[in-house]
Amino acid sequence: MGDVVAGLLTGLSLIVAIGAQNAFVLRQGLRRSHVGLVVAVCALSDVVLILAGVAGIGVVLDRAAWAVEVVRWLGVAFLAAYGVLSLLRARRPEALAVGDGVVESRRGVLGRAVALTWLNPHVYLDTVLLLGSVAGTHGDPGRWWFALGACVASLLWFAGLGYGARLAAPRLARPRAWQVLDVAVGLVMLAIAARLALGA
Repeated sequence: MGDVVAGLLTGLSLIVAIGAQNAFVLRQGLRRSHVGLVVAVCALSDVVLILAGVAGIGVVLDRAAWAVEVVRWLGVAFLAAYGVLSLLRARRPEALAVGDGVVESRRGVLGRAVALTWLNPHVYLDTVLLLGSVAGTHGDPGRWWFALGACVASLLWFAGLGYGARLAAPRLARPRAWQVLDVAVGLVMLAIAARLALGA
C-alpha cells in the first residue's frame, strides 16, 4: 500500500503543474467539447508512458538523446503555433461560448490532444525517465504497485480537470472571460515553447 501511495503522490506532483496539456484539457472542459475523448487520450497516454518507464524504456531513451531532441523541436514548433492561434482566437470574442453550443471537429480535438501529449518532451522526461527511475527504487514487485499509484493519479487528475471545469463555466460565460483565458493559454504555450527551445 505504501508503494501505491508513493506512486500516487509522485504522479500528482508531476502532473498538477500548469502546462500545455492541462491548459488544453481545462479549455475543453470549460467548453464541454469532447471532454470524454480528451480525458481518455491524456489519461490512457499517461498510463502507457508510466508503464513503459517502469518497464525500463526510460533507460533506452536516456541512451538515445537524439530521439528526445527530435521530440523537443517538434514540441517547440507545435506549442508555438498553438500559442499564436490561442492569441488570435482571443481577438474574436463573439466566436467563443461556454456550453454545448460549441461545435468542434472530433478529429481536430483528437489530433490536438494527441499532439499536446506525445509531442511534449517533458512527458518523456518526467513520466518515462523520472517516474521510471523512482519506481525502480521500490524493487519488485513494489515498482509495479508504485506504477499503479501513478496511473491512478493521472486518471483522477485528468477526469477531475476535464469534468470539474464545468463548475467554473458560469463565471466564464462572458466573451471577455474567454478572451482572458485564451490570452493566458496562448502565453503559457509560448512560454513553454521558449523554455524548450532554450533547453530549460
